[in-house]
Amino acid sequence: MDIALVVLALLLVLLAVAVIYAWRWVRMRRHGGVSVALRWQPDRERSGWHLGIGRYQGEEFVWYRVWSLRIAPDRVFRRDNLEIADRREPIGTESYAVPAGSTVLRCESDEQEPIEIAMGPGALTGFLSWLESAPPGRRIPRS
Repeated sequence: MDIALVVLALLLVLLAVAVIYAWRWVRMRRHGGVSVALRWQPDRERSGWHLGIGRYQGEEFVWYRVWSLRIAPDRVFRRDNLEIADRREPIGTESYAVPAGSTVLRCESDEQEPIEIAMGPGALTGFLSWLESAPPGRRIPRS
C-alpha cells in the first residue's frame, strides 16, 4: 500500500512538471516567442544544440531553454553588440536537432564567446530585421 502511494505521488509530481513545461511553452509562443536552437562553443567538436524560445525585449534578444524551470532567460544578446560572422545550412544530423527549415547563423559578440543560432525562415527574417534596425535617434556606424 505504501509503495502505491509513493508511485502515485511521483506520477502526480511528474504530471505537474509536464503541465508547467507545456504552459510555459504555450505562453511564450503566444507572447511573441520564436523557436530557436542555440549552440555555444560551436568550435568544440562535441557541443550540441539546445532548443528554446527566443523573444525580443527592446535592445535585447533573450533566449529561454525549453527544458528548464528557470524564470530568467538563459542567454541574453544585445543588438548593438551582436554580429553575424557566417551563415550556413544545417549539416548532417544537425537538421534533426534544429527547427524545421532552419538556417544556422554564427554570431560573434565582444561580450560572449561565439555561438550558433538556428531558426526557421520566418524567425530568421524577424531576427535579421531586428538586428539591422535601430530606434529613432540612434546612429549606426557605417562600415
